[in-house]
Amino acid sequence: MRYTIPMRYALSLAIAAALSPTLVAAQDAGAAPAGADEAANESANELDAIVVSGTAKFRGLSKRDASFSITTASPEQIQEAAPTSTADLLKIVPGVWAESSGGGTGANVFVRGMPSEGDAPFFTLQLDGSPIYPPPTLSFLENTTLFRIDDTIERVEALRGGPSPVYSNGQPGVTVNFIQRKGGDEHDGSVRVTLGSDALRRLDVYDGGPLGRADSGWFYSVGGFWRETDGVRDPGFPAEKGGQLSGTLTRRWDDGEFTVYARHTNDRNVFYTGIPLLSRNGGDDISGFPGIDPTSGTLLGPDFRRVTLPTGIAGQTMTRDLADGRGVDITVFGAALDWNIGRWTISDRFNVLSGEAPTNGLFTGANPVRLADYISDTYGTTGSGRFVDGGAAVDPNQQVLTAGWWVVDKDLRSFTNDLRFSIDFDERNALTFGLYHARYSSEDRWWLGNNMLLTAENHARRVDLTLADGRIATREGFVGTSFYNIFGDYDGRNTAFFVTDEWKATDRLRLDAGIRHERQTVDGTVRDPVSVDLDGNPNTLYDNNTSVSTTPRSIDQDDSATSWTVGANYSVNDAMSVFGRVNSGFKFPSFDNLRDRATQTQEIDQYEVGLKAAGSTYEVYVTAFYNDFVGLPFQAFDQSGNNIVVIGDSKAKGIEFEGAVGPFGGFDLGWNATWLRADYGRFGTFSGNQVVRQPKFRLRLTPSYLWTTGWGDVKAFATYTHVGDRYSDPANGQVLPAYDTWDIGASAHVGDHWEFTFSGRNVTDEIALTEGNARVIGNATSGGVFMGRPIEGASWQVSAAYRW
Repeated sequence: MRYTIPMRYALSLAIAAALSPTLVAAQDAGAAPAGADEAANESANELDAIVVSGTAKFRGLSKRDASFSITTASPEQIQEAAPTSTADLLKIVPGVWAESSGGGTGANVFVRGMPSEGDAPFFTLQLDGSPIYPPPTLSFLENTTLFRIDDTIERVEALRGGPSPVYSNGQPGVTVNFIQRKGGDEHDGSVRVTLGSDALRRLDVYDGGPLGRADSGWFYSVGGFWRETDGVRDPGFPAEKGGQLSGTLTRRWDDGEFTVYARHTNDRNVFYTGIPLLSRNGGDDISGFPGIDPTSGTLLGPDFRRVTLPTGIAGQTMTRDLADGRGVDITVFGAALDWNIGRWTISDRFNVLSGEAPTNGLFTGANPVRLADYISDTYGTTGSGRFVDGGAAVDPNQQVLTAGWWVVDKDLRSFTNDLRFSIDFDERNALTFGLYHARYSSEDRWWLGNNMLLTAENHARRVDLTLADGRIATREGFVGTSFYNIFGDYDGRNTAFFVTDEWKATDRLRLDAGIRHERQTVDGTVRDPVSVDLDGNPNTLYDNNTSVSTTPRSIDQDDSATSWTVGANYSVNDAMSVFGRVNSGFKFPSFDNLRDRATQTQEIDQYEVGLKAAGSTYEVYVTAFYNDFVGLPFQAFDQSGNNIVVIGDSKAKGIEFEGAVGPFGGFDLGWNATWLRADYGRFGTFSGNQVVRQPKFRLRLTPSYLWTTGWGDVKAFATYTHVGDRYSDPANGQVLPAYDTWDIGASAHVGDHWEFTFSGRNVTDEIALTEGNARVIGNATSGGVFMGRPIEGASWQVSAAYRW
């Protein structure tokens, strides 16, 4: 479905464009210290920094007055974090656990113990205050996949909990808002070249300033990147290649500001899944499986990079390329208006997205076994194997496994609009009325399965089998067709109305409250092709399996719910404030939930108290939270292709710590930490177990030292990360052991124009798991072998930038 901008939402934008845009420009929150003396001054003013996320009026609010938890990062802080992906940047946010070990896309993002089996249902990514795609997650799609960070980003704000269930798309978890650089009165720009391990080559550019005369009121910015690399685990072919181009056009006048922007991303990212590993001491000790390095190896390889697969429709086939991975080819267009008219402020944010987000990946299942044992166990006879490439005989003792060549095509369309009217009754009280509307669709084509018989080694190779009676049991290494096909066309519409009030009761006490009512309507058509074995024997030849389509079934779901929030912030003095908040939110069932007939609306109640303090040598943020979940769905595919769905409850409590201290000279110590206890409630046999994948304790310590010289500044830094024990499955049968990593880096600003940065990740080459065997619930280890997905090993990159 193609969307156009409804006239009732675009009217205010059109008027503003004709007249010309305001807003108090948001200050850079949390910029890194530039020197020993400046560090003290920066920290002293940290509570006065302005944030715009989670506020009724987009012009923002100081951190001192904000009754919620928010993490901010400047471009320099983003550069020093050296994120390998958008999801990887979330490591700087306490309370958020992002698994980015799958490569540049396809991450799993978990928030404050809110339970899910993967993807990112409680994470919303915004661009200039608009959700980039309204549903936070779909199967094989989460918001970070749709976005790439480059030098066009001015800053990022990550709001956890707080008032977010009332605003925008009503995300109860974390909302991460990327705010674009816009042209200002002075012309500025940069060119950055980055090189790194894994043959990384990247170019970033940015340019912005006044359009025409400086006093014309018109401003522009344009920028983007191009990048190519072999990937964090070299698959034997270029793994990531693509780029992005974006631009903004802004009109400012005394009482307003209007910006339009466009961003096109065409980027492909190979997707990494589990590899064989060895386990000892009940899963606490992990080591590499013979033939594949745990920190740099991958089963992906040139042997099956490109394959031809059956579509299940009248003998049709399709050709696919693993290098396309989980990439995107999307265009985003949007605009933002802020207009002050007397005591009124009119604000509007809209965003349109269209494009494709396919998945082409290798998905592993059962643990490796000897080739001879595989033939005996699968076919009840003996046989021999030969490599598909070259035809050489395969040793019967060779370790082999089956892995699926999964294909998921998604054609996405969306439109969102957030329109707000705010009235200032006086200097202390402001009332806001808001209307949020979203339309979105996804055309899904799934082919899950297509299992191949592979050698269990780096750059695995396909094996063809000949049984003792002379039959050929495989086709170019394939031992089966798709076990789960979906042809789905979904459309969703959400409309919400919200009212909020912000009241400064005294010079020190600020109160806010809000209520939101939302309705969601989803309709669609799903066709579930099923595999059919023509001779009735599932263990005979590959060619006896085919696929036929069932009668289409319809989805027609209508839900409505109400969320609310109440918060208070008290400034103890100029250096300290405390806050408290209660909110009640929800998450409607998504396309995939409804396809699986899980129609429950999840209900989430959250309670928060926090402290914020900043002085001449320190800044500290502490937040304690508790959340209660009802109607939690769990969904997973087991090794046999069964779609398992369970509905239950959970509870979580925790404390988030964030801050920095600079006790002397140019030394600074930053930290963020999360302590979490999250357990399932009424969840069948899983009741009382720890919520999957989220560590009980996580810590990041970043010491740094800055020298100021006659030619510029030099900064050296390191990051120590500790991640505690987790479980990969709701049965708590697969332990993901605790680990520690070290990252290092340095940056230098030379003169007025040059900037150089070096960073090294996981320099100790630690073996650390983020995921076990997603296809197994319970103990997945046999004979000391299991399937898991570790983080990448030691890597480095250097960059040089010229600024003007």
